[in-house]
Amino acid sequence: MIAEPNAASTLPSQKENAVHDETVPESPTQNGTCVRNGNLKTPREKRKVREQCENIRRNSPASRRVSQLQNGEVVEAVTLFEVVSMGKQAMQSVVVDWVEAYKQDRNVALLDLINFFIQCSGCQGMVTAEMFQSLYKKDVMQKMTETFDKETGLQYKKFMAYPWILTVTWPMDMDNEDYPLIRTGPYWKKFKANFCEFIAVLVQQCQCSILYDNYLMDTIISLLTGLADSMVRAFRHTSTLAAMKLLTAVVSVHLNLDVNKHNAQRLYEVEKKRLSGKRTSYRLDQLERKRKEYEHKLLEIQNMMNAIFKGTFLTRYRDVIPEIRATCMEEIGNWIKTCPDAFLNDSYLKYVGWMLYDKQAEVRLKCLLGLQGIYSRKELVSRMDLFTNRFKDRIVSMPLDKDHEVAVQAMKLLMLMSQNCGDVLSAEDCEMLYQFVYTTHRPLAVAAGEFLYKRLLSHGGDKVQPKGGKFGASTDQLKRLIHFFLESELHKHVTYLVDSLWDWAGKFLKDWECMTTLLLKNAEEAGEALSDAQESALIEIILATVREAAEGHPPVGRGAAKKILSVKEKKIQLEDCTKITEHFIMVLPQLLAKYSTDAQKVANLLQIPQYYDLDVYSTGHLEKHLDALLREIKDIVAKHSDMSVLEASSRTYYILCREEIAIYSQVDCARTQMIDELMKQLNQLLDCFWQKEGGFCMDAGEISRMHSTLRRVAAFHNAHDLTKWNLYDKTLRFLVFETEHGSLPVLIILPALQCTYFSLLWQLAAVSENSPKETLFPLRRQLRHFSQICTCFLHHKEKDVREKAFMILCDWLLILSHLDSNNNEDAVGLLGYLPNTELQEKLFSFIQEHVFMDGEEEKKDLAEEEKDEACKLDDLHKKRSLLAAYCKLIVYNVVEMTAAAEIYKYYVKTYSDFGDIIKETLSKTRYNDKIQSAKTLILCLQQLFQTHAESQDSSNGVDFSSPSFANIKELARRFSLTFGWDQVKSRESIAMIHKEGIEFAFQGATGGDGKCLPPNLSFLLIISEFSNKLLKPDKRLVYSYLQRYITEPLACRGDKWQPLVWYRNSLLSNEDEQSSVLGSLGEWPPVGSSKTSSFKRKLSNGSVPETSQTEAGSKAPEQQCVSQLSSAAGKSRKRLKSQEMHLQEHLPFLCPGGMRRRYCKDEVKTEDVSEEGPEDTVEDVDVIGTDQDS
Repeated sequence: MIAEPNAASTLPSQKENAVHDETVPESPTQNGTCVRNGNLKTPREKRKVREQCENIRRNSPASRRVSQLQNGEVVEAVTLFEVVSMGKQAMQSVVVDWVEAYKQDRNVALLDLINFFIQCSGCQGMVTAEMFQSLYKKDVMQKMTETFDKETGLQYKKFMAYPWILTVTWPMDMDNEDYPLIRTGPYWKKFKANFCEFIAVLVQQCQCSILYDNYLMDTIISLLTGLADSMVRAFRHTSTLAAMKLLTAVVSVHLNLDVNKHNAQRLYEVEKKRLSGKRTSYRLDQLERKRKEYEHKLLEIQNMMNAIFKGTFLTRYRDVIPEIRATCMEEIGNWIKTCPDAFLNDSYLKYVGWMLYDKQAEVRLKCLLGLQGIYSRKELVSRMDLFTNRFKDRIVSMPLDKDHEVAVQAMKLLMLMSQNCGDVLSAEDCEMLYQFVYTTHRPLAVAAGEFLYKRLLSHGGDKVQPKGGKFGASTDQLKRLIHFFLESELHKHVTYLVDSLWDWAGKFLKDWECMTTLLLKNAEEAGEALSDAQESALIEIILATVREAAEGHPPVGRGAAKKILSVKEKKIQLEDCTKITEHFIMVLPQLLAKYSTDAQKVANLLQIPQYYDLDVYSTGHLEKHLDALLREIKDIVAKHSDMSVLEASSRTYYILCREEIAIYSQVDCARTQMIDELMKQLNQLLDCFWQKEGGFCMDAGEISRMHSTLRRVAAFHNAHDLTKWNLYDKTLRFLVFETEHGSLPVLIILPALQCTYFSLLWQLAAVSENSPKETLFPLRRQLRHFSQICTCFLHHKEKDVREKAFMILCDWLLILSHLDSNNNEDAVGLLGYLPNTELQEKLFSFIQEHVFMDGEEEKKDLAEEEKDEACKLDDLHKKRSLLAAYCKLIVYNVVEMTAAAEIYKYYVKTYSDFGDIIKETLSKTRYNDKIQSAKTLILCLQQLFQTHAESQDSSNGVDFSSPSFANIKELARRFSLTFGWDQVKSRESIAMIHKEGIEFAFQGATGGDGKCLPPNLSFLLIISEFSNKLLKPDKRLVYSYLQRYITEPLACRGDKWQPLVWYRNSLLSNEDEQSSVLGSLGEWPPVGSSKTSSFKRKLSNGSVPETSQTEAGSKAPEQQCVSQLSSAAGKSRKRLKSQEMHLQEHLPFLCPGGMRRRYCKDEVKTEDVSEEGPEDTVEDVDVIGTDQDS
């Protein structure tokens, strides 16, 4: 025996532990202790243990305390597990108390510690212990078992914790994977930290005394090794974590001992030299004993380390549970960093390298973090040569990891390797890593930005002597950055490049004075001037840096939302805006004058004023620089007809011309003067253009000038109200002439169409709450007329005109259908407009012809091959814009939702090009109306199925193996995936899909008895893809609805009825394991016959209804199905009954007429199941089944 009875009885914790030893003197009925000898042979003993475990689970020790009276005071006794769980602050004192208890009676204290580890595993069972006395290894191995007792439902594990044999008993429900280490919430996270701290403090407290008694550590290591070999995840995980933390603590002890040993050795040598002439010395002997004592302790510590490493780590570092593998990798990294003399060799590093290939991101992440700690220390890197050569390629490839955090840490590790390992990374490796500055994941891009800045920009700058005064160093860095940007072959997004470098090179990127000075240098200065491409790149970099400094958040696509700035960041942002304004107010006019003829450069430069602090113009008395800027913009507008330049100019006027700022009058005057000149030029061109009634001038020069002028007017009309210049009548004349004669050049039609559209929008925006009806009728006529013109242009001979008219018409319909008009109800009634059916059909026909082109694409294969990649991308972008414009009409209910069925047909076929747009449309429509959206999905599948059926030979039925049918089934599967994992949220939509699908499948069946094969029965295979999205009660309800169409189950046999069988199996797959067997026999278990007759429904007159011939004919197979389905379905009857009324409320369309049932105390009663007499199974009623007789 381990402990004497009196010793056990003095320990209060033994009374309320969920884990007990065999020596507790109380009887098992008092507090649930175990059988003394730990052997459960008879069924009675096993049942007793099971009852004890159940009582222990009901009375968890975490919620109980044992109180005793000592000296008149109530003292609360707690276990080690409870102390750690509660997060006691004085962990040191708890460990000290346990050490004192161990010194008094080590067996009792060790049992308490064993109980602690068992309870930390979440085990609510018991542990028994017996002293190991046999000396034969064979007997020991027979005791090391882990079995399950079917009779009691308990699991047993026997293992060695030398010198004991422990038996842990626990109920089966411990395998539910719920134990402290994996529980969520702050409480359990703190528990894990406290658990690890307890082990570290325990070893620290014992290192000067009982750590080397050849009993404590041997028992703990044996215990943890035995638990780590368990098949139960909780034991394995908890013991592995404990063993790894134990080894980490022992490694710290090893370091202290090593230091003490070296100190003792030095003292010994010094003392020996001092007493070289004497034969002996007490001091020398004392130091010698001390040194040997340290050596002996080091040997014991090394043995402990080897035992833990070989007994636990080597078996668990490749455990099936990723958390266990991650723990092993985390700790081995700590060992190598803490004690490199013992662990920094290839024998240990190889495990880290191997696990870099682990399938779980958590494990790979721990490996990378461990390697970062090693490569960050230059004194350790020299010993990593073999590891670096072996695993460098793997580490270089890990920034491409699918897990973002792994990719970020891999990039940081490569940064450390680049700094401390010399030329370990080749030029090809660096070029590949540089490209990560363009990735959309910002943490990875920032890490790559650090790599780029330190490896290429700042590192190269250290080798070059600054030239050109104070901007020499910055100039060199700028040129290297420009060279990298131009040489980058994968991306050309300078905004993302600047954002990646911003955290590391912010000071250098904010040196706008250096950048503009470099741009304004004269070409005569040899070696200083930039090439045209470099100037363009530098202007893009300037714009990107100005935007980053002024806005303070990442660019679009890199970050979910705008960053919330702190007070310090806001202060820096305001300072940067002021710095930008003060510098570019004076420099920007010079830059515009120098590059006024370059459209790309001017378009970028004109975007800088939108980030100005405009009050600086008035407070700094810088109006003369404003006049210079306005003059340059006016000259640029006169020189250019490129839309990017014109739109940038228009936006600059819009930014500067705010009524609340002091410079408004000055800018407004300049704007009015410029527009007057534009309109004067337009009027002159119109007079020359319309030479005679019904004709126009065909001179190419006149057409080109008209085109340029109209583009300028359209660009400014977009941001500025030009209604007072009466532009509508002038541009409408072009459109009317084109609809009547069709001979205008495209160069004139497109800007004229745009100007007319903007004119009407400004008139709509001017409609106020007090606008009289008399002024609304002319506007209404103009709106209707313009809509007719756009509809007519949908069939224009020029593709550009057709696409432009379609885009304007979609936006136009969206605006008119959601018109607000400043709360003016009369205006909404007069001006509001919804497209009729004919127009809706024209819109979809346009989409089908211009976006989903099948025949035309085949005809133009040769032409497509000749196009370059840029043209293909432009065409795809146009198609996506057209489709998005049409889908917006569906989402905002301008076009009927059923029109989306035609779009959904192309979901799989065009997934790579338009899948995101179609999926977003589906999501938005579902959010608007779940039921109608579900009907649209099923309508799409029905139309595809009918098309497929019409293409097949009617005599042979539908071919299931044909590619077209497989495509329909795949489309249904994709639709099913869009509903996500929340079955409750989508239950109404899924139920509607099944209802509509069942009705369509049996549509057109001849006869009312359901014996003839319905022509659309194969459609059930398609809707079976949605069965896995049904809740179990809803599956029974849908199954009941399906039975309404099958009155003769035995008649539904044969291969032609297989779709029905397969669909039925998809509904009952989770209800009964025998369903597939029954389906293969063609036998249909009624809903009520899937359970034993626990519930019977009394009719109002109290009589049992007579069975029909159909029921009598099918009674035998029904009884057979009852016996086969009763075990599975009987468990859920009560739950289904309680949910029926809830189902009828949420899914009323599946409970029509006779399917609805009302239950009350007089209608439903519970009866005992009788195996004798067939009358008990005649009228078995399911709680949500269909009443076949009603």
